[in-house]
Amino acid sequence: MTADPIALLHARLGKRWIVAAPLGLGKPNHLLNQIYAAAKADASIELKILTALSLARPQPKADLERRFLGPFAARWWGESYPDLDYVKDVRNGTVPANIEVHEFYLQSGSMLGRPLAQQNYTSVNYTHVARDVAAAGANVAVQLLARCDGPNGPRYSLSCNADVTLDLRDRLAAEGRRLLLIGVVHPDLPFVGNDAEVDASIFDTIIDGPRHELFALPRQPVEDAEYVLGLQASTLVKDGGTLQIGIGALSDAVVYALRLRHQDNATYRALTESLQDPSERLLSAKIGGFEPFATGLYGASEMVMDGFMELHRAGILKRHVYESTALQQLLNRGALRTTLSGEQLDLLIEAGVYPRPLNAEAIPHLITLGLLPPGTALLTRERFALPDGGECDTLLAEPTTRERLRAWIDGRVLSGGRYLHGAFYLGSKAMYAWLRDLQGADFDGFSMTRVSHINELYGGQEALHRAQRHEARFFNTCMMQTLLGAAVSDGLDSGQIVSGVGGQYNFVAMAHALPTGRSVLMLRSTREAGGEVRSSILWNYGHTTIPRHLRDIVVTEYGIADLRGQTDAECIRRLLAICDSRFQDELLAQAKTAGKVPGDTTIPERYRRNRPEALSAALSAAKARGLFPLFPFGSDFDATEERIVVALRWLKANTARTPDRLRTLLAALGASPSAAEAPYLTRLKLDKPTNFNERLYARLVTLALRRS
Repeated sequence: MTADPIALLHARLGKRWIVAAPLGLGKPNHLLNQIYAAAKADASIELKILTALSLARPQPKADLERRFLGPFAARWWGESYPDLDYVKDVRNGTVPANIEVHEFYLQSGSMLGRPLAQQNYTSVNYTHVARDVAAAGANVAVQLLARCDGPNGPRYSLSCNADVTLDLRDRLAAEGRRLLLIGVVHPDLPFVGNDAEVDASIFDTIIDGPRHELFALPRQPVEDAEYVLGLQASTLVKDGGTLQIGIGALSDAVVYALRLRHQDNATYRALTESLQDPSERLLSAKIGGFEPFATGLYGASEMVMDGFMELHRAGILKRHVYESTALQQLLNRGALRTTLSGEQLDLLIEAGVYPRPLNAEAIPHLITLGLLPPGTALLTRERFALPDGGECDTLLAEPTTRERLRAWIDGRVLSGGRYLHGAFYLGSKAMYAWLRDLQGADFDGFSMTRVSHINELYGGQEALHRAQRHEARFFNTCMMQTLLGAAVSDGLDSGQIVSGVGGQYNFVAMAHALPTGRSVLMLRSTREAGGEVRSSILWNYGHTTIPRHLRDIVVTEYGIADLRGQTDAECIRRLLAICDSRFQDELLAQAKTAGKVPGDTTIPERYRRNRPEALSAALSAAKARGLFPLFPFGSDFDATEERIVVALRWLKANTARTPDRLRTLLAALGASPSAAEAPYLTRLKLDKPTNFNERLYARLVTLALRRS
């Protein structure tokens, strides 16, 4: 194995390097920077980088943002964190002519107005990435690895990104093409077993990367409206079901609500009952629930984030799935529990969990599930032997065979189950520490695997995946929703891409394909743009991520709209019911003009109270008891920074529109800083202002601290 990957690229590939790199955390930044630098220095090299979600530290523009985020970023990511050089050049439009950077998912909002990023964006469903990267001619892949050193030598794991690399390698091999695969070990990357563990022989070279902070996301604040939305959405989750969820404040709010449902059920029931109208209550009772999680949930999510850690710690993420369709179907319908009884042997045999005749392929599988003792061996087509020397018939018909097997399974707990499958993970430092500390059953039940396993049903194990994804709830966020049921999640009507489709379409389509699956799209009912509050529910929009024919459930802070199988007119009525009341009349008028609802349609009075002030009132009593904090799962800011966050959020809200901005500026002129504000001004380096701008900022922050 060579320690010089650039020399290896020259030797194997000449001067045409088509580099595939995992999305997010799995990029070996140092190596990618070396490859990029080599191509910048030699214009005869043709370099194409195929990737997604190139993580970059925030680049604050406003002065107050810089003062707050600068010291935090230095502490959080460290001074030595290797930013990706190509990201800076893409932003600045200075990528050399011999280099192209193609991404299928962008860090949200980071590349708006950046021509190179927008022109080279590739719109592709996550499940099709390996196919399209192979078609683009990829000849080398680079991957960050975790290593575990043991008595038998080092073991390697794809860890954070088991999503695409193996699918890509297999696809190219099937086409008779060879992929140069370079692994880079990061000493702090958590080691994940199961499907993520790979043999060193699949790599052409493995090198040790330098130690630096892993890219971690600071835990974000959650507002009242997001908490109320999370409470609504959480009622759609059924105990014993499956959960897919993304990242962001809305997802955190759903997780917090699920934890409240499990740990303080009386409070949860009272809150959700006060928020939901009778039709929503009936829907939740039918497809979800309000009770604590006795059976628990199984996670099948393309992205593993902090919320899954919180759910597992709370005893909610605990339903295991097994690599046996027949066994899983018995568990789903309650015919079995994970602790077996000897009396259930006949049921297991008749259902086909034990195939007849028992064969060489089935025996190790049954040992993995705990249904045969280790050491069981096939003797002939008709006989097999248990490790105690007892012989049994492979048709499992003889009374002595059944008695021996009954004795083995009686009281035994099924093994080999998984409580969480994910394709990639990205989260906080706390989550990475949790992953590193997983042991025993917690470690064994966690599996990072291929995106083709997670994001679709049609990979050759459809029956098994259908059985495992029992009562699946696929939660995703969107930016806007049209009254006819289409969702806008990844781009604008100008053609500019905000992020990318990723796996959202995959999960929405899968929800419709699964007998008990539901897609749940979540969005805040309003957004701020240009200092104005605008509705996120629109009559129509010039870009669509999820077409209206795949409409399902939509949740805002004002309620739940079940759109599946409904007429256009009924979809409009249901979405107006969860829309901010300030925009209902205009939207209804547009629908009437288009002839999509009868001219005498009105909005019921109970939905006319959809206003922000009602949300805070709904949570006020619970917040007085310490529930629904600004940071639901702890903060990565210190106490001084947390207080500044609250003040800056108030300042942003009160300077968004011109009239508010003028009022705030006038009020700030009379806000003379005192000793109480000194620690916060010192943190922002505004304690000793030297010019007019700094003096004004000091007074604005002082006002914000006092008003918030």
